[in-house]
Amino acid sequence: MTGNQIIVMIVDDDDSIRKAVRRLMKSYGFAVETFASAEEFLGSDRLAKTSCLILDIHMPGMNGLELQKRLVASGSVVPVIFITAFSDDRARAQAMNAGAAGYLAKPFSDDELLSCIHSVLENAGADVPQSAPR
Repeated sequence: MTGNQIIVMIVDDDDSIRKAVRRLMKSYGFAVETFASAEEFLGSDRLAKTSCLILDIHMPGMNGLELQKRLVASGSVVPVIFITAFSDDRARAQAMNAGAAGYLAKPFSDDELLSCIHSVLENAGADVPQSAPR
């Protein structure tokens, strides 16, 4: 991924979360796109451009865990960070066992999210923007 622009995709049915996370990511130099549902993301052509996917677990229609399963089944290696307001040990275990790169319970701090993204992107070999905290 070295040398390519980092594009973070946010999939969450909560408009306020999408806007807040988008604003935060953009303020640290990341390119960001948002989607209100798993279906909207899958229907786009953006997977190939995705450096990291921030994904809500509980959404109407297809939930985040199902989207992750579909991505893995298709051979995608895009790192997924789950965010959820309904955190429980079972969901966390399911997500991590299925290959999630990170898991944050809402509400999370800006620093928690930025640290998680930084770690995930570095592990994926990305050149993290200089302004992103380490």
